[in-house]
Amino acid sequence: MGETMPTNTRAVVEELLRCIGEGDAGRIAELYAEHGDWKLAWPETEHGRAATPWIRHRSTRSDAAAHFRELAEHHVPGQAATEIERILIDGNDAVVLGEIRQTARPTGRSYRARFALHLTVENGMITRHHVYEDSLAVAQAFTGP
Repeated sequence: MGETMPTNTRAVVEELLRCIGEGDAGRIAELYAEHGDWKLAWPETEHGRAATPWIRHRSTRSDAAAHFRELAEHHVPGQAATEIERILIDGNDAVVLGEIRQTARPTGRSYRARFALHLTVENGMITRHHVYEDSLAVAQAFTGP
């Protein structure tokens, strides 16, 4: 907690990615503004929703912490990897491109999903978190083809 918080867009994004890699939901949440715009690209239908409860729109700092705790609960520890291919910065906006590899805890199925993460950083805090990912790959790992 005594660490200095990063303030510029690249530093905040790099700190977020580091904290996600460490799995520290509390520290991750500290990087988010108290209220923000959090969306995950997911079909509006109920396909796979019950099996993937962490995938939903959110709006608060405590929601951010809950997201990362729920994500961890539904995946097999130690069977995950994320490859960051590129971080693009334009003022307060950043786009992170990459691929995640996870294993669904309930089914034991592994999956790979390409993603784009659009973040906005204002006054050193993340105010936008929009994820675009291969939702079909995720849903199939949890519910089957």
